[in-house]
Amino acid sequence: MMILCMDHLNIVVTDLKKATGFFEAMGFRPVMESELDSAFLEKATGLSGVKGRFIAMEHSGSFMRLELLEYQPAKAPDGRISMANQVGFRHLAFQVEDMEKTVESLKALGAVFLSPVQTWEKTGKKLVYFLGPDGILMELCQYPASPEGEAA
Repeated sequence: MMILCMDHLNIVVTDLKKATGFFEAMGFRPVMESELDSAFLEKATGLSGVKGRFIAMEHSGSFMRLELLEYQPAKAPDGRISMANQVGFRHLAFQVEDMEKTVESLKALGAVFLSPVQTWEKTGKKLVYFLGPDGILMELCQYPASPEGEAA
């Protein structure tokens, strides 16, 4: 078996327009959009009686796509998914250049931060967890500058 690369990360949301706007404000841009019919979704996922809409997004700083998917009818979000100790995929992390400025920008978009910015004493890395649309658990991280002026 030969895996070539990570291809995409899919996030199911209840409001595709709102989630798309949130990620656009973070620098992502839509690159593909489509309706997904019930017959296709049943064959691909085993879910019957649902249809969907999705938007694939890219960020200039990453090779992996983000796919936002809204199912119809929507299922209510499970609040436990936002807990850092739940088993399974847990959070999406973004490296930033200016932690404080990014935090303030995301607060203006409605992001809920779980704590003030923390610094991991072992490496000097700044980090903070926050909840985005539908309680999606995400992290911002900023690495200290190396002696050559680049992030470590």
